[in-house]
Amino acid sequence: MKFNPYLGLFSTAIALTASCSSPNSTESTVPPVENLSYEFLVGTYTDSINQGINHLYFSPSENLMTVETIAAGVANPSFVIATKDGKRVYSLEEEAGIQGGNVLSFSRNPEDGSLTLLDQDESKGDHPCHISISPNEDFIILGNYTGGSLSIFKVGPEGQLDFVQLFQHTGKSINPDRQEKPHVHSTTFDPEGKRVLVADLGTDKIYVYDFNPENSEPLSLSYEFPVTPGDGPRHLAFSADGKEVLVVEEMAASMDVFSYEEGKLTPKQRLSLLDEGFTGNVGAAEIRISPDGKHVYVSNRGDANTISVFGKNQNGEYERIQNISSGGLMPRNFNLTGDGKYLLAAHQASNDIVIFERDSETGKLTQTLWKATIHKPVYLFRLSN
Repeated sequence: MKFNPYLGLFSTAIALTASCSSPNSTESTVPPVENLSYEFLVGTYTDSINQGINHLYFSPSENLMTVETIAAGVANPSFVIATKDGKRVYSLEEEAGIQGGNVLSFSRNPEDGSLTLLDQDESKGDHPCHISISPNEDFIILGNYTGGSLSIFKVGPEGQLDFVQLFQHTGKSINPDRQEKPHVHSTTFDPEGKRVLVADLGTDKIYVYDFNPENSEPLSLSYEFPVTPGDGPRHLAFSADGKEVLVVEEMAASMDVFSYEEGKLTPKQRLSLLDEGFTGNVGAAEIRISPDGKHVYVSNRGDANTISVFGKNQNGEYERIQNISSGGLMPRNFNLTGDGKYLLAAHQASNDIVIFERDSETGKLTQTLWKATIHKPVYLFRLSN
């Protein structure tokens, strides 16, 4: 237990080993021992002041996972990211209020992973749920889900956050329960860093903003691209060559593929995340490209609780090559290790993080016995490897 004077709360640490047996067990699918280790920041939903931002350490050679609360008292830090050098961390408090929730900046000590609060500001919109950072790491963009807006903050040299711009979306779509107004779910810089693509679940649109860090107001709306009504676009990712945008449609449980050129989207493919004959609730959530750029992974919640794996065939079209149980309930988020050897799936409802081994050739996943218990994990940010 250690005291953080900046947050005024204690943090806790839990050390965990792979559940059941060692990697050599005949029942285990844990891969051979490797001299590698991995670190992730874990965003969570909180129910007490002892919870907050967590750090996860995973070492296959030691057969060890550790989970430690490194910033207790942060309310619902559902999204957390770090700079390239890992020395600055940004998170949010997914809450509502007069000025919305909050955005926070921390310094991070790479030696022990501890966080020190540097600054915080109101998000200017209710329930911020996504953060993106500009290529030069001098601007932060927040997506405010309930607020239906995006907020832009300038980052000062000492980590101070200065609000500079707000875009308020308007409109709605066909689902009266989920799409009664705008719901900004993600803000993503394109590979060139010249544009930001914003997925709005409530309006069924992807908004393309031009980004110029030299302007006093760095974002300007370029155009709006409508998706199929009722889809609910959530998160998106760019292909390795930057020529395609892959969008996970939360309400339709599908992945849309668009060609991308000079900020323009053109439909190419639409693929379902569901097995034939599936019935039940869905809730597609996260999308990730493998580090080698060969495969695409998408999670689906609801009654499905799966991770879908996609690859390209000889015709250059995507096809689904696997649908596998995520190993828990409500896989809101997942991430891959930097070497592409493992995938970690975070489950909000079953309060755990499950590790899969990834076949680099086929892209297919195999669940291992490594599993960590953690309160409502909802985001994983890769720090190393």
